[in-house]
Amino acid sequence: MTLGVLFGGPTPEHDISILTGLQALRELERAGREVTGIYWTKTGAFYSVPNDVEAESFLDGLPKGSNELTLRLGDQGGFHGAGRLGKDRALALEALVLATHGGPGEDGTLQGALDLAGLAYTGPTVAGAALGMDKWAFGAVMGSAGIPTLSRALLESATTTLDFDGPYILKPRFGGSSIGIEVVTDVATAKARLSTNLHFARGCVVEPFRRDLTDLQIAVRTYPTVSLSAIERPIRRSTDTEILDYRDKYVGGEGMVSAPRELPAVLPEGQAKLIEEYARHIVDVASVRGVARIDFLANESELFVNEINTIPGSLSKHLFVQPPLAFAALLGDLVAEAIERPAHRFSAAGADGLVLRKASSIAAKLA
Repeated sequence: MTLGVLFGGPTPEHDISILTGLQALRELERAGREVTGIYWTKTGAFYSVPNDVEAESFLDGLPKGSNELTLRLGDQGGFHGAGRLGKDRALALEALVLATHGGPGEDGTLQGALDLAGLAYTGPTVAGAALGMDKWAFGAVMGSAGIPTLSRALLESATTTLDFDGPYILKPRFGGSSIGIEVVTDVATAKARLSTNLHFARGCVVEPFRRDLTDLQIAVRTYPTVSLSAIERPIRRSTDTEILDYRDKYVGGEGMVSAPRELPAVLPEGQAKLIEEYARHIVDVASVRGVARIDFLANESELFVNEINTIPGSLSKHLFVQPPLAFAALLGDLVAEAIERPAHRFSAAGADGLVLRKASSIAAKLA
């Protein structure tokens, strides 16, 4: 059977998703797997695309040779397209590799649809994806689990004071790790941003901005057993920026692969072990599945978990260097997990009709 690689989607990280998807598509094909690329457009439509398509082919819309698909739910669920003579044909997909960053591809929306369609897929479950995308909820869960995080609050139009001093860093409550982030000095300026930054429309999380803290990242994968990557210290491309931004992470040709970094990171004694301990704990408390990247903030003596990316750029293939892990092997394990450990199986156990038999008329219940 064929594997599908799904990428794109109505999200600000659409372009990075294309890069990750095309990398996975090429590598699976090079490994001898039968594979189909499925492009999710910015408007929400699905198309199969030729396997030799390049990134620039998407600049003007659909690449040449694209064919429209529909995603259907239920017993005959899955992706369908036009076969020979225009007859409807279901794509016989063994599993889908998800390369969908941000938005509905990483917040549980797509995962829920694929569950209802009966399709096996890589990456987070609905619950894991939703938690990872919600910075407010994720921070609360980390705190409850005893994993240190920076103070965090929801910023609303009625907010007058915060329990921590500025400057402040503002982040979209639901969104990727870099897009829409701003640094401000006071509460009044922060509140003004609520009406000017479109990424805050669904909520804004505010934290203290600590210039003494730098970024550290580690990837985890959950199949065949939980294992960790080396720890990376990303490096800003420009010293003029206050935070590790979208360009630092993704602009450079191959997404995260070509970003500047210190890998493995040189860390104070004991910090690497602590990061690894927290990462393994987060796998359990955040329902991690597939490959995820966990981002920390640290200085010489302090360490805080920042956020989790449940479908990271380039699937974090560049971080698995100790020991080295080939991209084909990483993808193969993701596919095996998708098939052997489905994200969800629905059950109607307990719906035996007893309540219906004993029920009076609906009219009586409305009286």
